[in-house]
Amino acid sequence: MNEQNPTNLTVEQSEKILKEYSCTDIKVVESETEKALLRQALKLIADLADYVNFGICAETTEQGFMALQNYLSGLGYNVSLDTDKTTQITGSVYIKFNTNKQSFYLDSYTGNYRGVLVSCQSSAREDVSGTYGHLPLDLFD
Repeated sequence: MNEQNPTNLTVEQSEKILKEYSCTDIKVVESETEKALLRQALKLIADLADYVNFGICAETTEQGFMALQNYLSGLGYNVSLDTDKTTQITGSVYIKFNTNKQSFYLDSYTGNYRGVLVSCQSSAREDVSGTYGHLPLDLFD
């Protein structure tokens, strides 16, 4: 899903948008326009990063892996998650995925937050290194 950048966002504008979703209280995406802008901002920053880590907090294992796969695809990563041998966890889960290693970690999760934490890492650009979220699980659905 390689969307164009119709808003012509700058790195600074993208960071500002993403930081609005990076606080203790979860900010709700209120419209499709806001969702599209958030996708664009995240894509721009992720494209400039060396690699990205995802932290998914979801109600179920299936929902978590679905969100992870959609984020990976939405940000242009061609990764096929091999979850066949993964034990299904009853209840809410936390999934961590590293695009550099292309591996994941799955565990049960007792917290209240649901959403996606995205941590962009760059050795060359300080302005694209940061952690954003909790972003909506369905941002790239």
